[in-house]
Amino acid sequence: MDAVDDLLRLTADYAAQYLGGVDGQPVRPEADVASLREALGGPLPEEPVPAEEVVAALVDAAAPGLVGSAGSRYFGFVIGGALPAALAADWLTSTWDQNAGLVAAGPSAAVVEEVAIAWLRELLGLPHDASAAFVTGCQLAHVTALAAARHHVLAAAGHDVNALGLQGAPRLRVVVGEERHVTVDRALRFLGIGSSQIDTVAADRQGRMRAELLPDVLAASDAPTIVCAQSGNVNTGAFDPLEPIADAAAAAGAWLHVDGAFGLWAAVSPRYRHLVAGVERADSWATDAHKWLNVPYDSGIAFCAHPVSHRAAMTVRAAYLEQLDFDAGRDEVDWTPEFSRRARGFAVYAALRSLGRSGIAGVVERCCEHARTFADRLGAADGVEILNDVVLNQVLVRFGDDDATTHEVVRRVQEEGTLWLSGTVWQGRGAMRISVSSWRTTAEDVERSADAILAAAAAVSAAAR
Repeated sequence: MDAVDDLLRLTADYAAQYLGGVDGQPVRPEADVASLREALGGPLPEEPVPAEEVVAALVDAAAPGLVGSAGSRYFGFVIGGALPAALAADWLTSTWDQNAGLVAAGPSAAVVEEVAIAWLRELLGLPHDASAAFVTGCQLAHVTALAAARHHVLAAAGHDVNALGLQGAPRLRVVVGEERHVTVDRALRFLGIGSSQIDTVAADRQGRMRAELLPDVLAASDAPTIVCAQSGNVNTGAFDPLEPIADAAAAAGAWLHVDGAFGLWAAVSPRYRHLVAGVERADSWATDAHKWLNVPYDSGIAFCAHPVSHRAAMTVRAAYLEQLDFDAGRDEVDWTPEFSRRARGFAVYAALRSLGRSGIAGVVERCCEHARTFADRLGAADGVEILNDVVLNQVLVRFGDDDATTHEVVRRVQEEGTLWLSGTVWQGRGAMRISVSSWRTTAEDVERSADAILAAAAAVSAAAR
């Protein structure tokens, strides 16, 4: 064990050094994929290699290919950093190495999930008896929630999907907004629901579902129906109007699912809670903890207002397992699509407890303030257009009159390294997308980053003359 102690101390020293210096390093990776393959590849060793050598070589070879997403000036893909308590709990999760599938395999992991679920329901304004599942991310949260929805609406139509599968089942219909996230369609595909079964409702210029059109769409068919709404558009941050959507879904007897990958966290803030008004009326919800709760990857959460349907869609039984009776407690395997699984609840629990209610609201509100600052600083410059109403933490920026100019500004910003962000296309126009999601980001980081963006834009303009 002395060797293990030395190895873990060495690794902890490197981790502290990395995090201590990440904000002073370029946010971009320094190495390309070809050089990383050369550094990390080669033939599999025939003989064992000492663990210290393995870790040291991994650090040396992988470090040039790391993106500074743990730092304070990463604004790409709605990726948060890792809170200190959540990071430490994640290390303990690996150290304890609990299988979070059964209470018998790890009672502490099971109880931590129960406690975290109760806290999350309260924070997010969800029903107190909603069931939940910890999964890898919002993609699997959609799969989990929509599997429960599929089971529920087909059962209401007299079809037992667990016994009969989809063959011979009534044709399902899913109604979505025009600007839904791609993970919704992918989840449906995983569940045997094809694109021809999806009906689309037009969106407004901010990407919000036009809820006034939904009743007519729902009235066009009496098929078992699932409606998918969105809290937080991945480009604009806009929210579908949940109250009228919930009214229409209830009147049609449809299941309402909410994609709240990051936007659902607006519920924790008194300042932004109005954006999710009516969210408690949905039947299921999907969100990520590795976005605004700032826990390490991977951490998604599915919630369901119909625990019986949720459990029926996910549960499995085997004689060799020591499983609880359904009325005796919560084995995690009954709620998730995974069997053997990482004890993700520890990091979520630690993040929630370390921040508390006010701390979580503070992270959300600071990120939104930073997004507004980006929009104000950039939008005041000549030739710069802010394409969205900045209602949350997303900012869409366009430079000049053509896509090529915007793409070149994005490229130069990424290459220069002060910050990292990505490009996108919004309603047919190229744009720079800024996502402010990290607890570490400060007002100084935003000012420094805005200066770097404007400098890149000026360089592009000068080169075009």
